[in-house]
Amino acid sequence: MQYKIGVMNGDDIGHEVVPLAVEIMKASTTKYNNVAIDWVELPIGYKSYLDCGETLPQHTLDSLKYMDGWVLGPIGHAVYPKNDPKAINPHPIIRKVFDLHSNVRPSRSYVNVNSVQNDVDLIVVRENIEGFQPDRNVYAGTGEFMPTSDLAMSVRVITRRNSEAVAETAFKLAQQRRKKVTAIHKKSVFKMGCGLFVESCRNVAQKYPDVLYEEMHVDTSAASLVMNPQKFDVLVTTNMFGDILSDLTSGLVGGLGMAPGLCIGPKYSMAQATHGSAPGIVGKEIANPYALIMSGKMLLEWLGVQNKDSSLLNASQLIEDAVNHAIKKGMVTPDMGGEATTKEMGKAICSYVSNVHV
Repeated sequence: MQYKIGVMNGDDIGHEVVPLAVEIMKASTTKYNNVAIDWVELPIGYKSYLDCGETLPQHTLDSLKYMDGWVLGPIGHAVYPKNDPKAINPHPIIRKVFDLHSNVRPSRSYVNVNSVQNDVDLIVVRENIEGFQPDRNVYAGTGEFMPTSDLAMSVRVITRRNSEAVAETAFKLAQQRRKKVTAIHKKSVFKMGCGLFVESCRNVAQKYPDVLYEEMHVDTSAASLVMNPQKFDVLVTTNMFGDILSDLTSGLVGGLGMAPGLCIGPKYSMAQATHGSAPGIVGKEIANPYALIMSGKMLLEWLGVQNKDSSLLNASQLIEDAVNHAIKKGMVTPDMGGEATTKEMGKAICSYVSNVHV
């Protein structure tokens, strides 16, 4: 099989962790002779702004159409020039243009990694391109505006189409796991918005009789996740709720460095870790590459399922095995309780992948 995967380093620690993740993805896929991947580097972010005058060049956006998937590093848009229309936050645009409606964010605890809770293994599926986020929820303009200097308004957009799409993603994941989906909402207050979301989830649930379906208010779920996260399998929710809860679940298992993610649409998929660009630790070699490496693993798995390619599925599993080995051996960064640098952790994982016999 022949694939094209785009590589965008992003900002700050993205230039440290993305190359490691890609190196490991390359090492795992080259173990299988029937897989050929063309890796295409594309400019994005602040470096692109300095080099090309745009944080998201049209060339990058056009090129992504011809990829099977791509890897996007963390974006540090908070420091982009405020009044330049060419200094935009790239990832909401990419998500919307390519209809990446589902953001899959797993959280898993490890015996050898300090965490608030043990035996955590859950996934938050977050709707990705509407909701309250004003940079992606309307066709033109923005979903947040100020009619007067003393009044700010934010619009939340909920559609049946996207609600059903994320529910489908959640139920398909649950079928491969412990067969339980929890829909998170606040329909006691947002009777129409969350009401439509829950109704959509119920409709999809009827197609999956083998999966246990339940509903929970977002405030109740936040408390339950802290106290008893082990009872959850797959959670599905709207954009803002999912953004918040997935950070909470990452905190349960060791922090945002332990938070991989995959943005999924009908045709494309993007590996993108949950964490930001962490400008305060750039160059210190302490950035945790786990999230980006496992995001890359998730991308290979998605491509393997989509294309019925067992070699990519095996390559994906190989990366997970290598990560588990590095954690077991303590070859991890300080936030995970180890003493390894970013590169040392990445190299340890890559070495395992390269040396294992398949």
